[in-house]
Amino acid sequence: MRVFYSLLVLGEEKRENHKMKTPKYIFIVGGVMSSVGKGVATASIGKILQSRGFEVTSMKIDPYVNVDAGTMNPTEHGEVFVLDDGTECDQDMGNYERFLHRDLPGMNYMTTGSVYQAVIERERRMEYGGKCVEVVPHIPLEVISRINCAAHTAKADIVTIEIGGTVGEYQNVLFLEAVRMLRIEHPGDVLVVLVSYLPTLGEDNELKTKPTQYAVRTLQSTGLQPDIILARAKHALDTKRKEKIAFNCNLREEDIISAPDVSSLYDIPLNFEKDNLGNIILEKLSLRARKKDMRDWGKLAGRIHGAKETVKIGIVGKYFLSGKFILSDSYISVIEAIRHVAAFWRVVPKIEWLDSEQFERDINTLQQLSEYGGIIVPGGFGGRGIEGKLSAIRYCREQKIPYLGLCYGMQLAVVEYARNVLGLKNANTTEIDPKTKYPVIDILPEQKRLMVQKKFGGTMRLGAYQTVLKAETIAGEMLIKKSIFQNVIATVMR
Repeated sequence: MRVFYSLLVLGEEKRENHKMKTPKYIFIVGGVMSSVGKGVATASIGKILQSRGFEVTSMKIDPYVNVDAGTMNPTEHGEVFVLDDGTECDQDMGNYERFLHRDLPGMNYMTTGSVYQAVIERERRMEYGGKCVEVVPHIPLEVISRINCAAHTAKADIVTIEIGGTVGEYQNVLFLEAVRMLRIEHPGDVLVVLVSYLPTLGEDNELKTKPTQYAVRTLQSTGLQPDIILARAKHALDTKRKEKIAFNCNLREEDIISAPDVSSLYDIPLNFEKDNLGNIILEKLSLRARKKDMRDWGKLAGRIHGAKETVKIGIVGKYFLSGKFILSDSYISVIEAIRHVAAFWRVVPKIEWLDSEQFERDINTLQQLSEYGGIIVPGGFGGRGIEGKLSAIRYCREQKIPYLGLCYGMQLAVVEYARNVLGLKNANTTEIDPKTKYPVIDILPEQKRLMVQKKFGGTMRLGAYQTVLKAETIAGEMLIKKSIFQNVIATVMR
């Protein structure tokens, strides 16, 4: 396998990587159901290992043929998180950044589409030397190559990699094959963590272990055995359940980590440490901790729990309704930003969802906005619900309700001001009305050229850009306050 693997790995950069110290790899996979908490589990594992003195970087693998998350429906997939380099990726990348307290590059995110695209483009450039390019092994090898590239660029001792979806899904097979191949190549350096859900049954809320047992057997069918199971459940596992899972899944009892529901995401690393997760990982990877210090993280968690005063925040959007359910994942980064600033001010944020289309159906419902300490209109696309958002923005301006417009929300604030203060009747964004007499928001010239070519993916001007604000403006004053806030949070989290 070593010879086979070495012959197939292509490019000088990859050969250079073999000369460098091999990092440790921790793969986090899901069992039983989606949205089980793999992202925050990955972030929490990273934070625990970071607190032990290791350099950690985190990655996300999305099993979609989309090249990036920018073309995915937010209601179906959840929010698109944008990295500093403009990469549109999964919201879990935001969890990694918040927990590790660092900015991550676009190479730390991959999809099925981006992997296939890279392999096909390489084949077109004859970089495979005329070999027959096959799904196996070339696709898994591309995945391994990207993981190594991200690890070595970050000079990471440990790289945590979340594989989206659940084991047993057809979309995951090639990524799990990459894990299997990497484990053969580096048997002592690869760890597999299964995050699996234990449902409850009956009035006594008995936790059922069978679904997790089936998830483990499904994972084993790919040639992989989990090293650790994070048992997600409504409440903490008892000894009996741990014994049962361990016995049926070929693990020690201490390898079963209880992961009950918590009131704050920032409790999760501390909760894992109650079951000694950090030491178990280090033991399995033959590592010795350089330090152990979660005190600052504990202060942050304590600050959140110590808040008493409540602030009511309304988010006016259109991507959170799915039938009778509210899918808050569409705006998860907005929620986490609110929680961060609330922790700083020692207040409890009460976030409520307001459907912009209801303001179009009944203008009188706008009066409910007066009940909130602040209103946020986040990003979005398209014309649906826009007039309702504009009505909400106008109401906030006239009633002097604190308003924050993010991306599209900021653009619509400009449209509202142009219409109702400057008197530019029917002013609009050209995205909604290409023929508007007053195009106060327009598409960038380079975007127009791309749209003519039907190139819509990854074409927006996104990422971190330098901005110059005048000190005497409200925006300038807010930036100064933001800098103070960031310094305080950085101090608390480090």
